[in-house]
Amino acid sequence: MQNFINKIEQAGELIRIKTKVNTELEIAEIADRMSKSKNGGKALLFENNGTDFPVLINALGSEKRMKIAINVNNFNEIGEELEAMFKNITSPKKGFFDKLKMLPELASISSYMPKTISGNGKSQEIIHKNPDLSILPILKTWSRDGGKFITFPQVITKDPVSGIRNVGMYRMQIFGKNLTGMHWHKHKVGARHFSEYKKLGKKMPIAVALGGHPVLTYAATAPLPDNIDEYMLAGFLRKEKVKLVKAITQDIEVPAEADIIIEGYIDPAEDFIWEGPFGDHTGFFSLPDWYPKFHVTCITHKKNAVYPATVVGIPPMEDAYIARATERIFLAPIKLTMLPEMTDMNIPDAGVAHNLTLVSIKKSFSGHAQKVMSSLWGAGQMMFNKMLVVLDENVQISDYKQAAKIFSENVNPENDILFMKGPLDVLDHSSSKFAYGSKLGIDASKKYDEEKSERENLKINLKTVEIDILQLKKKYPEIKEINDELLKDDISFLFISIEKNKKQHVKRLAEQLVQEEGVRKIKFLIFLDFPVNVFDIEQTTWIFANNIEPMRDCYIFSSENEISHLVIDGTRKRADIDNFKRDWPDIVTSDKETIKLVDKKWGEYGIGEFISSPSEKYNHLIMSKNAVVE
Repeated sequence: MQNFINKIEQAGELIRIKTKVNTELEIAEIADRMSKSKNGGKALLFENNGTDFPVLINALGSEKRMKIAINVNNFNEIGEELEAMFKNITSPKKGFFDKLKMLPELASISSYMPKTISGNGKSQEIIHKNPDLSILPILKTWSRDGGKFITFPQVITKDPVSGIRNVGMYRMQIFGKNLTGMHWHKHKVGARHFSEYKKLGKKMPIAVALGGHPVLTYAATAPLPDNIDEYMLAGFLRKEKVKLVKAITQDIEVPAEADIIIEGYIDPAEDFIWEGPFGDHTGFFSLPDWYPKFHVTCITHKKNAVYPATVVGIPPMEDAYIARATERIFLAPIKLTMLPEMTDMNIPDAGVAHNLTLVSIKKSFSGHAQKVMSSLWGAGQMMFNKMLVVLDENVQISDYKQAAKIFSENVNPENDILFMKGPLDVLDHSSSKFAYGSKLGIDASKKYDEEKSERENLKINLKTVEIDILQLKKKYPEIKEINDELLKDDISFLFISIEKNKKQHVKRLAEQLVQEEGVRKIKFLIFLDFPVNVFDIEQTTWIFANNIEPMRDCYIFSSENEISHLVIDGTRKRADIDNFKRDWPDIVTSDKETIKLVDKKWGEYGIGEFISSPSEKYNHLIMSKNAVVE
């Protein structure tokens, strides 16, 4: 960690803040402003926070710092190395000497495996056998959070039968000096290990590592298959095996170089604890629920330990840059092992990792896009993806304007859309059922003859389409704003904000609108609640992608005369109008008092030019004083 801090400081990527700051809300508000700055802003080291541990935050919150952490000039280098290694190992060997040539390759792979060493590690220089979590600068990040949370942990568990290790990142709410919650979702490996201990009637030993080399933290977030050790990935990325030592009070190994280790156990015989709410990476609160109790038995740390933290909320934030690295690193393994036809993958920030994914493929047969959709939805954490768009290999999918233009040209809504049901991320608040719902696949590739609809997908010159917005607002008073600006770029999208006040409102309004002059030439209509700013495409995409359950909220209208239409209802789903029976979370923002405090103290922080609070852009969307919309 200290080496990394030195490197990013020398690169001009770190700001040290010596002014006294509060771990409750103040640090998080400063970090939110910085992380949403151009290119992710700077990493921040808060050296004066009322504890003996500096707080490092936004450390991985830029492409430059992620590259420094992983020691590459380009994330694609990692994929290229994996591809070369895979091909070398799996290629046919003609004779004995060809096989001998493989020995160095195999030796290098074995050198990435973590190694347990004897004695204590640097992470155990100071040992607290009477543990008290209050010695650590644990943050409360949002005023409506349920409390303080450890947000950047490497949670180390072992399968009680096989002994195989897993390292995951699960937030931990503080309930006392030696008690936290363990917020692992039911799909996660840690939760599966817990189930195995419960079957055996045994307490589950756990260690939580904080800090160390930044690839240790990154590896805990990586979407690896079950039974692949995350610390092996860390060893591969840093080209040096991770050294482990025995924990002091639990039968488990911990990284020798971590800054801080929290040891403890979960007793499966105990009742769960009511954990949350928490302002999450979706930009909405994840709501309270029952999770296991983690009992802390020991805390150890380096003499000069640094406490790492992250803040998540409305994108883009630090987690967006971690996701971009993952997107690049794991593209090659997906191509090698499952989809060689896939040429690129892009996960937009507004899609918050699981709501929206774009892929490009080298298409070679009818139905190829649908084959890719099915494969990806069955692959690891891609099972949580809600909207998947497939385009041709010549499309630069990271250029969203180009991709949107090709999308609107190639997609015939009544012919090129696929729905299916499956697991959803636990954080998905829009599905009618918890962690289960529908997915939307859109084939935006050029079509073979067999794939074309009987009604031709007409090409319309959108630049000549005129929509009388004032007349439409007068005729349909529930319409508050219409954004038709993308038509100028030949992109067939309308974004419409409305005041929804009756059952089936969006569907019935859409049925009328697609008959209106001008609107009937537009393929895609996306509805949101007023006062969402439909002229801010990033904000609009983030909100509608969070708010839809595709099979329930997408309507396809055919047209005998011109084109078909896809209407997406991205409004909040309500009990009175939509018969929605789950709680609906509010969006994540700072409170006014914290914003005022940071505004007032900004000059003391030494950060530089004033940055206004990102929450001010979203405060008008707040619907409740609590995390749940009332």
